[in-house]
Amino acid sequence: MDISQINYFTSLFFTFKIHNMNTAKTADIATVANITEIEVSYKTLNTNKPVVKSSQDAYNYLKESWDMNTIELQEVFKILLLNRANQILGVYEVSKGGTAGTLVDAKLIFAVALKSGASSIILSHNHPSGNKRASQADISLTKKLKSAALFLDLEILDHIILTGEGYSSMADEGAL
Repeated sequence: MDISQINYFTSLFFTFKIHNMNTAKTADIATVANITEIEVSYKTLNTNKPVVKSSQDAYNYLKESWDMNTIELQEVFKILLLNRANQILGVYEVSKGGTAGTLVDAKLIFAVALKSGASSIILSHNHPSGNKRASQADISLTKKLKSAALFLDLEILDHIILTGEGYSSMADEGAL
């Protein structure tokens, strides 16, 4: 199965229904508030999700989502969202920067992961320079995100660095 068969977030439907429960039947109106009840539902249209079994699998799926015409031009940070069975729920582009870096908002990463029902995340970004080695900033960011993920019962499985010539995996290198 190739990445084109994955419907990035278009396969996820979230329905939020808000019911206003007016409790005006009580005599003491000052102490009675309108209570809003929120109902959340989730369903996916994509029943044939590819499974990530290795960093090579993750790289292959990520590479198909990357614009190979600009991989050596500007840095892009994406996350691969997985369920408990390591099936791909989707790919999300977190940020796009310049030739030497991009800003990564941890709140955005975790908001998307939680809203998509992900159990784990694979971080990824490209190095326009072609250098596959993780920088100190890459390592620091990964540790920060991995630590924060623990509080949300999410797992950071890997951080893949892509270049025009290949990739490196922080998990494979023991840097995770």
